[in-house]
Amino acid sequence: MSRPGRRGRPPGRAPKVREGVEARRTALEVLARVEDDGAYANLALGHALDRSGLGTADRAFVTDVVYGTLRHQRGLDHLAERFLTSAPPGPARRALRLGAYQLVHRDDVPDHAAVGATVEATPKRYRGLVNAVLRRIATAPVEYPDDATRLSYPDWVVERLVEDLGRERALGALEAMNQPARPNVRDDGYVQDLASQWVAELVPAGEGDTVLDLCAAPGGKATAIAHRGATVLAADLQPQRVRLVADNVARTGAAGAFPVVADARRPPARVAVADAVLLDAPCTGLGVLRRRPDARWRLDAGAVERLAALQRELVDAAVPLVRPGGVLVYSVCTLTEAESIGVDRHVEAAHPQLEPLDPPGGPWEAHGRGAILLPQAASTDGMCLFRYRVP
Repeated sequence: MSRPGRRGRPPGRAPKVREGVEARRTALEVLARVEDDGAYANLALGHALDRSGLGTADRAFVTDVVYGTLRHQRGLDHLAERFLTSAPPGPARRALRLGAYQLVHRDDVPDHAAVGATVEATPKRYRGLVNAVLRRIATAPVEYPDDATRLSYPDWVVERLVEDLGRERALGALEAMNQPARPNVRDDGYVQDLASQWVAELVPAGEGDTVLDLCAAPGGKATAIAHRGATVLAADLQPQRVRLVADNVARTGAAGAFPVVADARRPPARVAVADAVLLDAPCTGLGVLRRRPDARWRLDAGAVERLAALQRELVDAAVPLVRPGGVLVYSVCTLTEAESIGVDRHVEAAHPQLEPLDPPGGPWEAHGRGAILLPQAASTDGMCLFRYRVP
């Protein structure tokens, strides 16, 4: 399966060869932290950039090549493996990925710069190998054996979404999540993807209402709802995550949001206390991979069923908290049927009194008794949403 080479002009101009060596060293440092230490890409990147002394354009370049290399890791490995006789050591493998990403996906980086600056940023003992292989990649056709390699996802992710969504919609979603995320800034200065903003807007709450946000961290939805005049109890399990909610409450001035440490399976509230309950449940996150490029390599196929079981438990705990006439909103930033329609089937069987509300329109599509937002529909995260009224 072949594919055209260059893919457009991502953010951050390509530095000149000599100037670009330090930028690429910084990128390789971040990639090593992610691969060797298990660090999260966004945290490792932020820390490295803070210490780098790089200018604005170079920082944007490093951000793109780190995230792009992580997104396309499997495909980049395939392109290099055609010219290798054995698996390269970690530092060489990371340099090959970084160089190949620039050769294939950055049309603003001349081949000589992609090769030369990357080789110079590589530890000396591996420079000969990296130079030879990158020069071969630069002149060879860009070909992939299958969609999973071309799109650079684990086989199980592609197979699962094709089974759940159909081939065209699944491949469209996976392709969309290989594009850089676009930041969206709310009026209060909080950076939040539009999909999450839309979920918060679909929680029916306003002045004088009480809302429970049972899995609130980092607090984006809780603060958005509080800005509408509601009182929001923003709960999360881990104290450090609740501190993050508290920081965002203070930063956004959402005086009506009150962070609390609590296990959503044993909510810190009495029965029928809330006009609305938001359960933005822990999930596989297969709808947010454009913002979390390293997450696709951290998950295993069994995570879907494990998390679906937890989601059913959380829904059971949430239902009694809603007052008669109130609404339960269940959302997940993933695209699997087990974590969306499968959970709704459990709701229908275990809580038949709940009345499903009509799905929203716009870019949302009907998905069983709820709705799905595909990443390609509005250049956002992928989401599934179900809303129920308590009689």
